[in-house]
Amino acid sequence: MQHTTEKWQSREGFWSLVKELIRCGSITGSEQEVQIAHYIADTLRMLPYFEQHPDAVRLHPTADNRLVVTALAKKEGATQTVILLNHFDVVNIDDYGRWKHLAFQPDELTKQFYENKHLLPADAVKDMESGEWLFGRGTMDMKCGIAVGMMMLERATRGAFDGNVLMLSVCDEEVNSAGMIAAVPILLQLAEEHGLTYTACMNAEPMFARYPGDNAKYIYTGSLGKVLPGFFCCGKGSHVGEPLAGLNANLMVSHVTCEMELNVGFCEQYGDEITHPPTSLQQYDLKQGYSVQTPHKAVALFNLFLMERPLEEVVALLLQTAKSAAANIEQTYRTQAARFAALQQSNPLDIHIEVLTFEELLAYAKEHHGTQAVEQIERNVLQTRQAGEDERDVVIRFIHDLTSLCNEKGPMIVLFFAPPYYPAVSSKRNTAVHTAVKDVINYASEQHDIDLQQLEYFTGLCDLSYIGPQTSISSIAALTGNMPLWERVYELPLHEMAQLQIPVINIGPVGKDAHKWTERLNIAYAEGPLPQLMHHTIEKLLAN
Repeated sequence: MQHTTEKWQSREGFWSLVKELIRCGSITGSEQEVQIAHYIADTLRMLPYFEQHPDAVRLHPTADNRLVVTALAKKEGATQTVILLNHFDVVNIDDYGRWKHLAFQPDELTKQFYENKHLLPADAVKDMESGEWLFGRGTMDMKCGIAVGMMMLERATRGAFDGNVLMLSVCDEEVNSAGMIAAVPILLQLAEEHGLTYTACMNAEPMFARYPGDNAKYIYTGSLGKVLPGFFCCGKGSHVGEPLAGLNANLMVSHVTCEMELNVGFCEQYGDEITHPPTSLQQYDLKQGYSVQTPHKAVALFNLFLMERPLEEVVALLLQTAKSAAANIEQTYRTQAARFAALQQSNPLDIHIEVLTFEELLAYAKEHHGTQAVEQIERNVLQTRQAGEDERDVVIRFIHDLTSLCNEKGPMIVLFFAPPYYPAVSSKRNTAVHTAVKDVINYASEQHDIDLQQLEYFTGLCDLSYIGPQTSISSIAALTGNMPLWERVYELPLHEMAQLQIPVINIGPVGKDAHKWTERLNIAYAEGPLPQLMHHTIEKLLAN
C-alpha cells in the first residue's frame, strides 16, 4: 500500500472532508443536491492527477437536470476496473425538531445532544457518552461512504492499485434512484470510450442491523429487491344518513391493510437471511374536501422486499390477499347490514367486490369503452401533471379516472404496481467476488480482530439493484403490465441493465438509526479498519 499525506489520507484530512460533505445539506430534490455534485467534482479536480486529466472528472445531467459525477483514475495499459459507488442525497430533516438547524452541523449537534442527553433514547445516550459516535443527518447514510470512496480514488491516482478505479457518485438514491438509472448508459459509454472491463461494483452503504441490538459487522454480495404494490379500492358513495346504501372505500382499504401489514407469508428466506414483511407506506381516500358523502375511492401502497420470488408469483400472492380482504369486507358488510335490518325491520342489501389486476382493468376499459377513451384519459392525466408531481400520485390519478370510466364494474379492488422497482441482485454465482470476500474476511480477522460476516443481500435497499446480476428468473412483464403509465411516468433502461450485470459487493461504515434524528456514525471504525478493508477489497477484486 502506498502511504501518502495528500488530501484525505490523514485523519484530519479525512474528517474535514466527511464534515464538509455533511454540511452540504443535500436533501433529495433540493438545490443543495445539485450543489454537492459540483463540490465533489471540483474537489476531485484539485488532485494532481485530475489537474493533468481534467476530462476524467465529469458531471452528467439526469433527465430532470440533477447530476451524476464520474471520476476515472486509469492505470496505464489496464482494462480491469472497479467501480466505487455512492450517493450524495439524504432524507429530509423535519424529524430533528428543535435541532433541525443543526442537523447538518455534526460537531455542534453532537455537543447539543450531549448537553441534552436526558432527551435522547437510552441507546443513543450510551453511544453519546462513549465519545465514539458522530451525530447528524448523512453521517451514516452516506457521507462517510463518499469520503472513503474519494480516499480510495486518491490512492488510485497515485498508482496504489493494479487496475483502474472509477468513482460513481449519484443523486436521488433515497427516492426513485433516478441518478443510478441515468448512470447505467453512462457506464456503458465510459467502458466503450476507455476500453474498460468492469470487474466489480463496490458500494459503501453503511451496515444495517438485522434485528434490534444487532452489533455484528457485515459485508454484502448483493442487495434486496423491492416492489411497491398498490390496492385501489372502489366502493360506492352514499349520504351519511344512508351508510348502508353504499360501501365506504375507507372500510375497504382498512381491510386490505389488515391483510397486508406485517404479513409474514410474503417473507422470503435465503439461508438464515429473511426479508422483512410488507408494511404500509401510504393509505388515504381520494375524496376532495369535506362533505357528508362517504368516500368511495381509496388507495394503499406497501413496501414489499424480494429475493428470488418470481414476479408472477408475487402477483398471485397479492391477488390472493386482495381476495381475502374482499371476502372479509363482504362479510363485515353483510353482518352489520343484517343487524341493522333487524333493528329497522327492513331487508338488507348485498354486495360483491370484484378483484382484478390493473392489466385486466385496462383490457376491460378498452373492450367496453374503446381504446380512444382510454387514450384520452391518459393524455389528460399527463397534460395536467404539475411540475414536481410525485410519480405515484400521477399513476393513482390515472387509475382513478380509469375506474370512473368503468363505474359499472361496481365495488372493486384493483391491484397495481407503483414506482419504483428495485430488482434483487446477487453475486452468489461469481467465484471471483466470493474469493475476494473470503480473503477480506480473513484479513479483517487477522489484521483488525474483526469478525466480518458475509450476507448475500443488503437489507437497506440501494443502487446496486440497477447494476448487478438479477436473481429473479421471471418475466418483468408481470410488473410492467401492471404499472400504469409505464415508460411515460417511469421506466428503466432494461436493455442497458442487461448488458452490465456487474458483480456487486457492499462494504461500508458502522452506523445506527439511518433516517432517524439520532442517526450516527462510529468514528473509530470509519477512520481505522474501514479504509484498509476497502483498499484490500479493491486489490483482491482487481487481482481476481
